[in-house]
Amino acid sequence: MNKITLIVCLLLISTFSFAQKNIEASSIMKEIKAGNLISYQNATIVGVLDLTFMEQAIDKIPKKNNWFNWNSGNSTNKIKKIIDIKISFINCTFKDDVLAYIPDEDSGYTFTASFENEAIFKNCTFERKAMFKYSRFEKDSDFSGSSFNDDSTFKYAKFDKNISFSNTKFNKVATFKYAKFSKNVSFSNSIFEDNATFKYTKFNNGVSFKNTNFEEDLNIKYMNVSGDFNITNMKVAYGIDSKYTKINGENFNKYLLSSKE
Repeated sequence: MNKITLIVCLLLISTFSFAQKNIEASSIMKEIKAGNLISYQNATIVGVLDLTFMEQAIDKIPKKNNWFNWNSGNSTNKIKKIIDIKISFINCTFKDDVLAYIPDEDSGYTFTASFENEAIFKNCTFERKAMFKYSRFEKDSDFSGSSFNDDSTFKYAKFDKNISFSNTKFNKVATFKYAKFSKNVSFSNSIFEDNATFKYTKFNNGVSFKNTNFEEDLNIKYMNVSGDFNITNMKVAYGIDSKYTKINGENFNKYLLSSKE
């Protein structure tokens, strides 16, 4: 083997190793805690990525007295973690749960995580749970091109800035119930293999479902859209529940009729 061939082989091995690099979720959590910018590409994340930092928070809060707090207007069972640094995962695979929401039965508290800075999960694969219930995304966020292979939720999530779910695949039930989008959001070219719920969802500046494929039922009951509503080539295999849905002030069926005129 000559020197040139050897160098090429070493470069290929190095490139392959980089593409297949494994990162422990615990090390990422340490970096977040230290306030360091998080940026990974072509990485496999191993271990549960608990963005709520529940284990650390649980030691600092009092145990709940369910009887005492049962009817107290001043009590709350939510403990919110604020992620104030930019996080970016591009073309990464999460082998275990990614949790920005944990309802802990033992303590009686619900732990959530919200994002003050950019939150990028682009072209990623979530092999296990991806839970973002109650999360607030204050800056740009991006889940485009990603695949959710297990349970996922964005229920009650708030997106203040630019956000994209285009070319995203949901293999199990997907819920955006009560989610709020301040800017235009795209679900174009996405695939929902199981039921999809956008019940009570608010789109304050338009939404695109262009070329989106819903392979089971679609629930948009009470959904409210202001701005552009693009459903060009949208396909729904089974039923659409559009009761009380409003598109720029019109009910869903009336909007469809008027848009064809």
